[in-house]
Amino acid sequence: MITVQDRLGRMVRQAQAQGRIPAVSAALHRADRPLWTCTVGGTGTDRSLDADTVFRIGSVTKTFTSVLVMQCRDDGLLDLDDPIGRHLDLPAHGELTVRRLLSHTAGLQREPHGDVWDTLRVPDVEELLTDLARVERVLPTGRRYHYSNLGMALLGELVARLRGGTWAEVLAERVLVPLGLTSTGATPGERAATGYLVDAYSDEARPEPPTDFGAVGPAAQLWSTAPDMARWAAFLADPAALDPAGTVLTPATVDEMRWPLTTTDETLWAAGWGLGLILVPQPGRVVHVGHDGAMPGFLAAVYGRRGGDGTAGAMGCAVLGSSGTGTEVLDLPHLLLAAAAEHDPAEIEPWRPGPPAPAQLRGMLGRWWGEGFEVVFSWHDGTLRARGAADPAGKPPAVFAPLPDRPDVFRTVSGREAGELLRLTRDERGAVVRLHWATYRFTRHQETFDGYDFRTGS
Repeated sequence: MITVQDRLGRMVRQAQAQGRIPAVSAALHRADRPLWTCTVGGTGTDRSLDADTVFRIGSVTKTFTSVLVMQCRDDGLLDLDDPIGRHLDLPAHGELTVRRLLSHTAGLQREPHGDVWDTLRVPDVEELLTDLARVERVLPTGRRYHYSNLGMALLGELVARLRGGTWAEVLAERVLVPLGLTSTGATPGERAATGYLVDAYSDEARPEPPTDFGAVGPAAQLWSTAPDMARWAAFLADPAALDPAGTVLTPATVDEMRWPLTTTDETLWAAGWGLGLILVPQPGRVVHVGHDGAMPGFLAAVYGRRGGDGTAGAMGCAVLGSSGTGTEVLDLPHLLLAAAAEHDPAEIEPWRPGPPAPAQLRGMLGRWWGEGFEVVFSWHDGTLRARGAADPAGKPPAVFAPLPDRPDVFRTVSGREAGELLRLTRDERGAVVRLHWATYRFTRHQETFDGYDFRTGS
């Protein structure tokens, strides 16, 4: 009998062989199972390859910097719509907002001034900021997605200035230590694998030179292990499970980061971008959230899974490889997450009876009509909810919270019409006879607008 661990391990070995990757390390984190790891290949050093081997994770670093920025926002140190020049003294481009830089919609050029990828000479912070006068706004702000390492480097310096330390110091104190990411840091250490360029026409693997990315570090500097990164991916997907006290970020803030602000391709909507996070839609109302990374000699892909049948809590996957050309690494986390959910799905929690709806709401539960469409209001898990009668089973309901100072008025806290008010209108006997949700009228039976008295509102 083939176990799910056998199946996942075979997928890793196949990717390593097909991609001709000297070393691959993969890990799968989920709340209901022990950590799963798999390594294939060798480190290129005297140390054997294992789950503790450290790889460069490249642009996965950006997810950490983005979390640090959101911490500053939550602590009142900045607003996402602040121009960055309000907090950093910049010779140019100070009007670009924090939100635009996080979502790669600021229009700023991709790299710092100079031929960084030709010389591998990276500026220090002072040079990076001074040279802003020499870099381009390659697109109008807000026009479209345009990836920028420079923009993320500026956000890293913003965090460092606001917190009064270096970017690496702030990251360790405020994210790595609280989440127990003990193998993640800005330097490789003695457990690092060697990164390679694998020759396209032979089996030669040439070592890539080590690089320190200086002031661009907040965009690409970090090193880590697959278990640490699987845990990080699980945090991005399900922060309440790994950080129940909200020490790093509240679930609401991580949810804000996951909301898509732009797409990476105008015709093929295969991936979107939130606040520093890549969002990859999957079949069955599932989304994978995380980031890819590429540096000389290394590729990394780190994603958490949200939604869909079989998805466990705190489900995250990381695949790290020691080849800059082994692109199989980039697809593998998505395949492993899907296979784990399909072949080892989370247990189905049994339904249990709960307390009744509050007396003042029982009479309003059931079917209502608005604009010719039927909506069902219900009470589940202690909250008032609404779903379209024709909604597919996996679509989340709208969830309402009462306003304590306004009886019969609720705020939509998630789902359809999030943020809008729901108002209940009662007759002289106290029965709910009409609803207004986002100002649209709902009645117990289908009605045309002809029957509505616009003078009296009834």
